[in-house]
Amino acid sequence: MTDTTAPAPEAQTDEALLARFQRSKNQPPSSQTLGFRVIAVNQAEKTVEITFEAKAEVMGNPMKQIQGGYLCAMLDECMSVACQVASGMTSVAPTLEMKTSFLRPGLPGPMRGIGRVIKWGRTIAFTEGQLFDGEGRLLATATGTALPTPFKNYKS
Repeated sequence: MTDTTAPAPEAQTDEALLARFQRSKNQPPSSQTLGFRVIAVNQAEKTVEITFEAKAEVMGNPMKQIQGGYLCAMLDECMSVACQVASGMTSVAPTLEMKTSFLRPGLPGPMRGIGRVIKWGRTIAFTEGQLFDGEGRLLATATGTALPTPFKNYKS
């Protein structure tokens, strides 16, 4: 497998790409539920930084912590958006498998995630994600395998 990044039809700076994410009006309901907001993009390093707002009334479990599935969804968002960036915004990358390690409970409030593409190939992408609480403590990590799929060929 070769490590290639599909070139964008029109190369954009990191700042321009970040602005594109931030002004998007087509955010999926799942992203809205998570309080998703892209705050940094680094195309050369194939990384993104995203903030989330973990709401107790929506995501809380009986122990007043954020249910683990929501933490997984946040990590999946980070890794998926990193794949879009790595493709030059020409592809999505549906997750084929994901492994999550929970290091400490997530409490309601702001969270920050980092997604990165470790290897981008023609048929598979390998990703990593980290999720931090509002005080910068590492909550969970994930690794994933994704299927790069050009936007024009994507059928959900």
